[in-house]
Amino acid sequence: MIFRRKVVAELGVDAAENAILNKEVEGLSQRQIVLARFFRHRAAMISIIVLAILVVIVFSAVDFSLGPITLHGWWKYSITDTPDLIVKGCPGYSIGCPTLTVNPFSAHFGLGDHPFGQDDVGHDYFALVMRGAQRSMLVTIIIGMLAGTIGTVIGAISGFYRGRIDNVLMRLVDFLITIPAIIIGSVIGYHFGNLGATFLAFYLGLFAWTGLSRLVRGEFLTLRERDFVDAARVAGASNRRIIFKHILPNAVGVIIVSVTLLMSGAILLETALSYLGFGVVAPDVSLGLLISKYQDAFTTRPWLFWYPGFFIVSIALSINFIGDGLRDAFDPRQRRRISRKDRARSSEIKREREAL
Repeated sequence: MIFRRKVVAELGVDAAENAILNKEVEGLSQRQIVLARFFRHRAAMISIIVLAILVVIVFSAVDFSLGPITLHGWWKYSITDTPDLIVKGCPGYSIGCPTLTVNPFSAHFGLGDHPFGQDDVGHDYFALVMRGAQRSMLVTIIIGMLAGTIGTVIGAISGFYRGRIDNVLMRLVDFLITIPAIIIGSVIGYHFGNLGATFLAFYLGLFAWTGLSRLVRGEFLTLRERDFVDAARVAGASNRRIIFKHILPNAVGVIIVSVTLLMSGAILLETALSYLGFGVVAPDVSLGLLISKYQDAFTTRPWLFWYPGFFIVSIALSINFIGDGLRDAFDPRQRRRISRKDRARSSEIKREREAL
């Protein structure tokens, strides 16, 4: 308390806040500081838990294959099984209604035979939604990794070397940015959508890196003029070492946040393309394809939209909140808005200033 009053008296309120907050991170590395800020972001922590639960359920429920890797699911139906169609007990004389009951006092509490209902033929809709979520998440991950890698490399080369290389690469980026993403995706989906979600994601990732490259270029243009880069150059470090050992670690915050937001946009892009018929096509399944296929049944069987829509919104929002948490964690200007504890301490400092 004596230390705090002394700091307030000598430095003033704003400087005192910074001094006390800096006292908390004294002796911690930059990585520890970022992790501490991120763990105190409640929305990001909740989103990580929700996203982890969704990933576990989606990839463990039904069979998942990726090249030689095959995981067998615990759900009793596959996307090709056609059990007897439920025609009794459904509201409004509809068919294939969900059997999921969340009321713990109900005699039918639990998943039931078809928790998400059935389609017109009798396919289990839970299996279809799980397969669709698998494909949508796979597209999101592939686009994020591929576009993140290409955008980082292009932006780093352009920002570090500048000159003619920068002009050529940025004019290419300017040209690609002028073309709407939905048009590029439609052309790619029309030609490669029948090859499966993996190939579709690969080709979409080849054109989704433009925004990230401009952000990375801006960071490199700023960081290459810093004193530590000049010191490394004087010490005889090569351009490769300066890029990967000195500049890139300082730009990793912008890259991680941008890739996270890019992934949230990727799932929405895949959903829109599949809804328009230019994304994943039958016999494969995606969340956007399910919504498009059963759009005529919205008034009679709305659950055919609820469940794919729930997974789309949940995944996109979770990734967005995680990106917000990462942005706040990497931005040192956000440190005063991290937690209620810091705000309470700031109010206490102001009261002590007034008392003096």
